[in-house]
Amino acid sequence: MADQQNSDRERNRLSARAARYARVGANVGGVAARYAGRRLLGGAPDRAGEASALGAALGNLKGPLMKVAQLMATVPDLLPPEYAAELQKLQSEAPPMGWAFVKRRMIAELGPDWQAKFASFEHHPAAAASLGQVHRARSLDGAALACKLQYPDMQSAVEADLQQLQWLLAIRRRLDTAIDTSEIAKEIGERVREELDYRREAKHVALYRTMLAGTDSVRVPRAWPDLSTGRLLTLDWLDGSRMLAHKNDALPVRNAIATAMFSAWWFPFSRFGVIHGDPHLGNYTVFEAKAGGRKSEPAGINLLDYGCIRIFAPKFVRGVVDLYHGLLHDDRDLVVGAYETWGFRKLSRELIDTLNIWARFIYAPLLDDRVRTIADGVAPAEYGRREAFRVHQALKRRGPVTVPREFVFMDRAAIGLGAVFLHLRAELNFYRLFNEAIEHFSMEGVAKRQQAALTAAGL
Repeated sequence: MADQQNSDRERNRLSARAARYARVGANVGGVAARYAGRRLLGGAPDRAGEASALGAALGNLKGPLMKVAQLMATVPDLLPPEYAAELQKLQSEAPPMGWAFVKRRMIAELGPDWQAKFASFEHHPAAAASLGQVHRARSLDGAALACKLQYPDMQSAVEADLQQLQWLLAIRRRLDTAIDTSEIAKEIGERVREELDYRREAKHVALYRTMLAGTDSVRVPRAWPDLSTGRLLTLDWLDGSRMLAHKNDALPVRNAIATAMFSAWWFPFSRFGVIHGDPHLGNYTVFEAKAGGRKSEPAGINLLDYGCIRIFAPKFVRGVVDLYHGLLHDDRDLVVGAYETWGFRKLSRELIDTLNIWARFIYAPLLDDRVRTIADGVAPAEYGRREAFRVHQALKRRGPVTVPREFVFMDRAAIGLGAVFLHLRAELNFYRLFNEAIEHFSMEGVAKRQQAALTAAGL
């Protein structure tokens, strides 16, 4: 009987995957056919129209491919600007599972008596996203809980969507050959697959509790192992308000929130070689420093989601620090050594100069020892656009460049962090914050701390 049930489930998974292949392939393939037909007939470029059609095709699908598409839109210069702008419009909210469906899923994860394991469990989700939905609950001893329940058959959906990701990258390669996207595709696939494993995410939570222990401005929830499985993750519920609700608060409050974000991101990276790779504003909320405190008082942040965590080899961290010092002191040998550490090969003078355009943009606030905004007078809509255009034009002249896979989430997280500072209009001395983070840096120290933290978290 068990064998028959397993066989039936496998057939259902294969059927679901085949159906999704067909649906995604038809939608995205239609955009590719439109592009190919225009090129065959010698028509003028219509990137805006093609991008709009692609956005409509993906917007009808929901689920993992939308998450992949949104991720691609945040990687600078991976897609033509018309495509990136269209994909950024996609909403990550998916229709929630109804209560009858939720009950069946919870039985599958915790057994038929699952409701007896909670004092209460809200029927309607508090949040619904591309891979799962979150329900508020309360433990038997009264603790407030957040239960993230994965949608059914997400593994099949993710595999189908990652296969069809090649359609998107094929369109990109036909439009522009400046960047070789092969390593980027591998990195996106690996990280998205990891997000399906809620046991791994629970270990990521433990990792962050270790790394940020003693950092009062950043709160990390606890995982509840007895109420969690590979597709159900139960964490402490952390009360807080949306980040953007504070964008018009007094400057000291906005600065305190931005400083907490800086600590939550740079401290784990510089000391442990770990980053939170999903800078979506919905993954953070703001808490008041004191119970019943006024908005004029400093605040901190809650880290809510730990599915997309990137763990780097210590030498990659050394490359980040070396490039910083190389740019700060105009030490070309240190700059070249950093790029080589990251895996760039055949570094001509032109390629180094091209890479430095983007590096100086990313590092600019950290190189400037004064209080400033992140954009320093540049309009938010134009922030980084000029540099990205210059880099792209230079890469087109010299031919395809293979971007090391680590850059996907490093760049994405850095851009996402900058976007938070832009929204908050924070005014900080980023130079001093960064130099405090890398004070006493050594690759050996990162390796030792990383190993100890990973072992403690069970990773």
